[in-house]
Amino acid sequence: MKKRISILGSTGSIGRQALEVINKLRDKFEIISLAGGDNVELLNKQIKDFKPKFAYSTKKESLIGAKYATLDEICSNKENDIILVAVSGKIGLKPTLTAIKNGIDIALANKETLVMAGDIVMKLAKENGVNIIPVDSEHCAIHQCIKNITQVEKLIITASGGPFLNKSIEDMKKATVEEALAHPRWDMGRKITVDSATLMNKGLEVIEAHHLFGIDYDNIQVVVHPQSIVHSAIEYIDGSVIAQLGLPSMHIPIQYAITYPERFEGIKSKSFNFTEIARLDFEEPDWDKFKALKIAINSGRIGGSLPVCMNAANEEAVFAFLEGKIKLFDIINSVETMLSEHSFIKSPSIDEIFSIDEETRIKTRELFLKLV
Repeated sequence: MKKRISILGSTGSIGRQALEVINKLRDKFEIISLAGGDNVELLNKQIKDFKPKFAYSTKKESLIGAKYATLDEICSNKENDIILVAVSGKIGLKPTLTAIKNGIDIALANKETLVMAGDIVMKLAKENGVNIIPVDSEHCAIHQCIKNITQVEKLIITASGGPFLNKSIEDMKKATVEEALAHPRWDMGRKITVDSATLMNKGLEVIEAHHLFGIDYDNIQVVVHPQSIVHSAIEYIDGSVIAQLGLPSMHIPIQYAITYPERFEGIKSKSFNFTEIARLDFEEPDWDKFKALKIAINSGRIGGSLPVCMNAANEEAVFAFLEGKIKLFDIINSVETMLSEHSFIKSPSIDEIFSIDEETRIKTRELFLKLV
């Protein structure tokens, strides 16, 4: 039988690549729903090509070829075997919770879901017998390496280092948007690419890994690996280290997540050839230059409502940077300011999480007015 899937964020980078994967595996999948944002022209083309029953767009009146459904309705539809959550930002959290409550497995490509509410999401998934399969290349790599989580001593998460790996702090302070978006290895969306430039993205991934695999922060190591060949590794209690390797391509982790536990021949970026790889370098992150990494990990360690505040402030600051309103280092400064003013809640409810998120965003935007 075909696996029935819905894609939230089908017009984004991950969503488009997921449809490329599915197009190569048409006999393995039936698309139930596609959800896009403002790019209704692309969404309508996807609807024509893949013929889902339902579709969502912020431009409801412009949809052609599928019945309109809200994100909540899409994620409540038990026809789905799995839902790929590939939307960006806090919008991914509520639909993910809805799908979990309905017993639908999740292929997760939305960082905010676990950064904002990791304890709640993972507890709910366990209660409902739902699998959460990570799409991020790093977490997908770890997922593939783990055989018995109780025997894992350490997670090793690799980072390319982004466009400023070999640049100075002064270079970063005067960096343009174009320079921040010039990632040397990965083709991603604009927001996540800026997060990769500051290494905030890697800090968010550490928080995700903590929740996904139940590993203490002291046992999660970040290693800079410029070639992006080793996507991550795990160390077992006996000292054995198992790594997942491959050329930088999101098609592979996307396909693994949506076909799990099966594997099929699909899109391959290129057959991996050890003889073509001249060298593999690994180094400690520059914690002074990439303060965002330390800020994110420390927020995760403290937990509670702090990661919610940190994530909201960072997201608003990245948007402001992309719009040319602030400088790259203003992102880090804004996050630190918001964290210093935050009223901490140890175990926030979902309603409190969204309230903190919205309040932090408003305060962060107000802070930018003082910077101009």
